[in-house]
Amino acid sequence: MQEAANDIPQMQIGPVTVYFGEKNGKYPDGNLVVITGSDTKMVCDTPKSVNRFPEVVRDADLVVQGHVHEDHVCGLHLLPETPVFAHEEDVRALRSVEGLRAHYGYPEDVFIRMLDKLDEEFQYTPRPDAQAYEDDAVWELGGCRVRAVHMPGHTRGHSVLLVEPHGVAFIGDIDLAGFGPYYGDATSNLLQFQRSLERVERLPAKAWITSHHKGVITDRKQFVELLHAFGDKIKQRSDRIVEALREAGEAGMSLDELVQHRFLYPQGFEDLFVDAAERKTITEHLAMLVPEGRVREDADGRLYAMAA
Repeated sequence: MQEAANDIPQMQIGPVTVYFGEKNGKYPDGNLVVITGSDTKMVCDTPKSVNRFPEVVRDADLVVQGHVHEDHVCGLHLLPETPVFAHEEDVRALRSVEGLRAHYGYPEDVFIRMLDKLDEEFQYTPRPDAQAYEDDAVWELGGCRVRAVHMPGHTRGHSVLLVEPHGVAFIGDIDLAGFGPYYGDATSNLLQFQRSLERVERLPAKAWITSHHKGVITDRKQFVELLHAFGDKIKQRSDRIVEALREAGEAGMSLDELVQHRFLYPQGFEDLFVDAAERKTITEHLAMLVPEGRVREDADGRLYAMAA
């Protein structure tokens, strides 16, 4: 049974309405952001929650993706004729399955097994008509505008959608969750993510909306505290990798052994993509730890902690 729009947990901030997903948009759900100007109605991403109340988006004039991942495109099948935009670095993942495969970068056998999940759980529907937007693209909605501020790291095209002049920032998967930043896919980049965390703090915003978990933050002090705690997870992961290598001593560890140790997900948690995400995450950290002199790699690819 469909929920009536006025029964959906929601919050209004100027022209922005946030419809909260289950458990405040906890993955695999998400929070839906709708911006209604005097001329144009924009939807920012289409999380799973959209499928419970499709009437909220059916009259949308356009959809703008802050980034492309399976949990952010679940409702596009409801809007087959509505123009959809994604950043030029992410748009290929929206246009085709092959583009999505490259976006994730998972081994072929893993991705093939994921296809059923993408279809059944997330209703992934390729949009070959998807249009690319560039950094600082602007959409005029009438009485307000939305500016795309490129904040890569989570994906190569991840962007914050800033509603001007109201100072409302949809910060997407800079989601401030206790899990910390995710940079486990082929187009993820840890150094870029760190730079984005510095930049997002300086945005001229008064309210921040996350895709997951936190929902809406309207107190700057709270936002900054959550942002710093979120970013601290990066250092904690680096420290844990070094500690694991220190415990291995002179034997060192291979990348495969580090993957099984788990630094992103808890021990015992299994899913199709976990090994690939752990491998990418660890590789991103090693790209910093080796030049910093905290980790050494020998000719056989074994890794060792350097003396403190």
